[in-house]
This record gives sequence, C-alpha cells and structure tokens, in this order.
Amino acid sequence: MVSMKDIARKCGVSVATVSKALNGQQDIGEATRERVLGAARQMGYTTNSVARALKTNRTYDLGILFTDLQNSGFMHEYFASMLNSFRFEAERCGYDITFINSDPAQEGGYLQHARSRRVEGVAIICADFFDSAVRELVFSDIPVITLDHAFDNRMAVLSDNLYGIEELVRYVYRKGHRRIAYIHGNPTAVTERRLTGFYRACEELGISVPEEYVLSCQYHEPLGCGEAVKKLLALPQRPSCILFPDDYAYLGGLNAITEAGLRIPEDISAAGYDGIKLAQVISPRLTTWRQNTEELGRTAAARLIERIEHPRTALPEHLVIRGSLFEGESVKQL
Repeated sequence: MVSMKDIARKCGVSVATVSKALNGQQDIGEATRERVLGAARQMGYTTNSVARALKTNRTYDLGILFTDLQNSGFMHEYFASMLNSFRFEAERCGYDITFINSDPAQEGGYLQHARSRRVEGVAIICADFFDSAVRELVFSDIPVITLDHAFDNRMAVLSDNLYGIEELVRYVYRKGHRRIAYIHGNPTAVTERRLTGFYRACEELGISVPEEYVLSCQYHEPLGCGEAVKKLLALPQRPSCILFPDDYAYLGGLNAITEAGLRIPEDISAAGYDGIKLAQVISPRLTTWRQNTEELGRTAAARLIERIEHPRTALPEHLVIRGSLFEGESVKQL
C-alpha cells in the first residue's frame, strides 16, 4: 500500500509537507500542494490511507521557538548555522519545521500556538527561559528540547561554555599573558557559566583579576562593547589581553582600539567567542572559541524526534557539546 513516505520520496519533499497537502493545511505553496495531490492520485493513495494518517494524528512537524533577544535575528551566525543544521536533520528524518509565534501576549501564548499548529514537538532555540509563557510550554505535554538552558526532567542540548572559556584563558596564559580582562554578555545561564569558567581558570593559574577588568555588555552589540573597551584602555594599567563576549561584538572593540592609536596584537591582544566566519576574514584573524553549531543543531533535532517517536525510552538528558579553539593572529606571544 502506498504511504506518505512514498509520495514524499517521489515529490522530493518531506513527509510533513505531504501530510499538510493531504489534510488541506494552508502553510504550503499551492504549486507544492498540487504536485503532492497529483502524485497521490497517480500512485493510488487511497482515502483509507488518509483516514489512517488522520487517525494516528501525525503531522511530522516540529515547532521552533526563537525570540530575538538581541534584535539580531538570523543575522547572528551562531543561531543561523545551528538552525540550518537542525532543519537539515529534521528533513532527513521526514519532518518539517514551523516557527512558533514569538508574541506570548497574544491569546494563548506559545503553548496555544504550538497546539493550533499541531506540532509534534518544540525546540526552544532562543528565548527568555524565565518567561512564564515559555515555562508553560516547557512543562506541557508537548515534547520539548531546549538549547543552552536546562530544566529538570526535560531534554536539553548545551554548548560547553564552561570548558570553552577555560580553554581560552589557558591559551592566552600560555602566550604569556597575566593581565587578562573579560567583557562578558548580558545575564543568562550561558553568561553565568562563562563567568564561572573565567574565574575558575584564573584561580587555577594563579592570575589575579582586578574588579575593573571584568565588564559587561549586550551580546552581538559592537557599540556597547566598544564603550567597555574604552574603559579598559583608560585604566592606569590596562590589560594585555581582552576576552570578548562574541566575535561580532569584538568588531566594536577593534574600532575602539584602533581609534586609540593601538594595534592588535602588537599593542594589545584579543580573543573572541563563537567562531563565526567574519572573524576569519578580518585582519588580523581573530583567535576565538568555535562553537560546534552543526553538532548542536543536529543533536537537538535528533533527540527531539527520538522523544516524539520513542516517548517511553527516550531519557530527558542534558547533552553537552564541546567546541574547539581557532588560533588566529590576534594574541601576541609575550
């Protein structure tokens, strides 16, 4: 008997798209709908098959909750790369993705929107995890996986931010630096772990960190980062190396350093975080901690699908994905 997977294979679309076409959902293109329906008729896909699909209540659709906390949207290469990897793995497994309404003020909030779209599970990629509307979704009966934030008894995929910042500190220490400043991002679980890693590595290496060496700014915000760098450069004893919250914010720091008549790495060293491609095309190339966005996205999709298809055996684990050091030319050997 012809299945939706057979039709999906013939049309070159996902099973979720076939399901939407057969069930009259409106969020696919008319040309795609006609192609799927034509293939279904040609292959003899019967009414009984449709009834069986409806009876199982499967949509093969995964929801994505992405709230733009830094107003950077998909321009943020970290999220764009991770989402692309998530989508690729979902489609490989026969699922489509649908974005959940990012306005919790609307009636019903995120949970109601997820239910109305009939998604089978939700990946919370970027959100205020303390928002009551987010927590309502997390602790609902819909399978959920979170990125870089862990809830008890819920699946999570975490970038190893603690290890990453520790390795950056150890690297600049091996380069001879002892006056190491850190500009960290706004308060989140990610920032908390990075700050802990920074102080822990400094303590392990015997590095004293003056209070004025640790400043904050928004992630992905070059202007604010530039202002923080100006404060560091104005200190009686400025740092020999600055760690930045992310590679994009570093661009503002680079401008501030250049405007002060200084050069990287000859006068002051710098290291970033994320490993975006932009950091490798500027001169000098930025030394940075490269997050494994491909593995983060792939793992999140695979484990969410596992939770959907094997709810009795899929453990709500917290999976930690390590990145790697990219050694550019922005840290001078002292």
